[in-house]
Amino acid sequence: MGHCEMLLAVAGLDENAVRERTRQLASADWSQFSTPEQAAFAFARKQTKKPYLISKQDVDGLIQHFGLARALDVIWWSCRCHYMTRVADAFQLPLEKENVFQEPPTSKVSKP
Repeated sequence: MGHCEMLLAVAGLDENAVRERTRQLASADWSQFSTPEQAAFAFARKQTKKPYLISKQDVDGLIQHFGLARALDVIWWSCRCHYMTRVADAFQLPLEKENVFQEPPTSKVSKP
């Protein structure tokens, strides 16, 4: 979940919003999200738990909600994230300790 939290921070959510969003996503109660978002979450979850059951109907559902190009974006991004998680887990790669995309705090240097 750490990479997701970092991407949410990069998207502009503050620490509390990131914590709340990840809690909502992990709960599987996605009722506060739009129907297309719920379809994307369900696809990603199915791809995580039982990828061998992904069917034409699953893909058609994404196309219905997002159109062909955006449905392909959802599929590609979900595949990429699953791949990166498995690589990181296999090599036991630690997450970055800080958001590498965040600008470092400016130091206030006092002038003599």
